[in-house]
Amino acid sequence: MANIFRIAISALALASGSVMLAAPAAAADPQIEAAKDQGVVGERIDGYLGIVKGGADPSLVRLVQDINNRRRAAYGETAEKTGTTPQQVARVTGERLIAQAAPGEYIMDDSGTWSQK
Repeated sequence: MANIFRIAISALALASGSVMLAAPAAAADPQIEAAKDQGVVGERIDGYLGIVKGGADPSLVRLVQDINNRRRAAYGETAEKTGTTPQQVARVTGERLIAQAAPGEYIMDDSGTWSQK
């Protein structure tokens, strides 16, 4: 029960935008948006970006890593404020980002399988 309460608090924190500061950085980046449109990058259920197809440009891989590092830091900050874990915050964010993904974008489920939304 306490776990559900903590997740609910994390969700409220997300709704207020405290964690979503890291996620819009990805959305605002034209290189990430183009890669999503091309099916090279997608949102993962764990709250991070992932490379869908092998052979991605090294600069794109570095950009994805940078965004994921910023997300990880934001998840940690929110977890401290809400008394949850970074993994719980990341999961709630991942679910939200997948729900917001555009049709045709790639998303990764719990099994690690990529599919088009």
